Amino acid sequence: MTKAHALLPEGLRDRLPRQAEAASRVTRALVDAMRAHGYGRVSPPLAEFRETLGGEDEPSTRDLLRFTDPVSQRTLALRPDITRQVGRIATSLLAKAPRPLRLCYAGQVVKLRASQLRPAREMLQVGAELIGSDSVGAAREIVMVAIDALEAAGIGPVTIDFTLPDVVDLLAGGPLPVDADIQQLRDELDAKDAGALTRLGAEAYLPLLRATGPFDQAIADLRAFDTTGILTARIDALEAIAAPVRGRVTLTLDPTERHGFAYQSWFGFQIFVPGQGDAVGRGGGYSIPVGEKEESAVGFSLYPDPLIDAGLGAENDAERRIFLPLGHDPALAASLRADDWHTVAALSEADDAVALGCGFTLGPDGPVEA
Repeated sequence: MTKAHALLPEGLRDRLPRQAEAASRVTRALVDAMRAHGYGRVSPPLAEFRETLGGEDEPSTRDLLRFTDPVSQRTLALRPDITRQVGRIATSLLAKAPRPLRLCYAGQVVKLRASQLRPAREMLQVGAELIGSDSVGAAREIVMVAIDALEAAGIGPVTIDFTLPDVVDLLAGGPLPVDADIQQLRDELDAKDAGALTRLGAEAYLPLLRATGPFDQAIADLRAFDTTGILTARIDALEAIAAPVRGRVTLTLDPTERHGFAYQSWFGFQIFVPGQGDAVGRGGGYSIPVGEKEESAVGFSLYPDPLIDAGLGAENDAERRIFLPLGHDPALAASLRADDWHTVAALSEADDAVALGCGFTLGPDGPVEA
């Protein structure tokens, strides 16, 4: 480990100017695309009381980095996810706002532990939530907004992988009951382990392993499997959601995928781009607790850091950086900044335009190449 790395905890890092500027450009493009669809931006705090970010029995609690607030003496936590915070805002400060309520956000989140696929513990999360409905129309809109945002930020080509997070519950509680533990059944379906399903006595679920892959064929296989019709409404809904985005993205289906879908309800989707082992985004339908009731919602979250690290949003800053020699005209410098130039003023005769990253120098008649 280098001395510079030893200054920061594992999984945390500094973002230097080029990468920080790229992150800013990508964030702006994503959020502007969401706002263009009527999603108002909110900005919740980095830390909250632990109980508002996750209950003791919830899986999300495992991601909470906690500490004691010296003011209230209560336990605080750094947010590992912004979606829950947006839900809190929607059901408290914006409880009386008309529904459906459209909100978007962008900010840093911090995980207690990193994963093998995502070694960073701090990451940028950008997303949108449509609160007050989880209908097919709402789901179709949220998928389209996600794709528009990705295109605006220059992210692509994109694959959208749909899933049905509650399919096992529907089947096990209806036409295909099993003696095995439901969570174990879900795990073996996630692992695509045909042998384990047979050992569990869940051979009837084996066709679900084949209903995976390119969307049209997988949907056909899922319909053929659904002899009782219990999944007909779900299948019809997926086709309706997919219809407007055909031709814009690659569509796939994995009906039993549960990884990353801890709280999604009837539909979910993951977003993949070439060269990235993990999904760069996830979304779907879910419910927000409101006292003893729940409010339906759909949304998505994007995690663009790996793409930014690979060059997304990077620009040659030297092309817009201009060196201002000693004695330059301040009014002229101001007019250059108004025209989107980045000015770097000399502090001494020793300052050099090229060394300071400037592609141009201000000459008597205007910018000249450095």
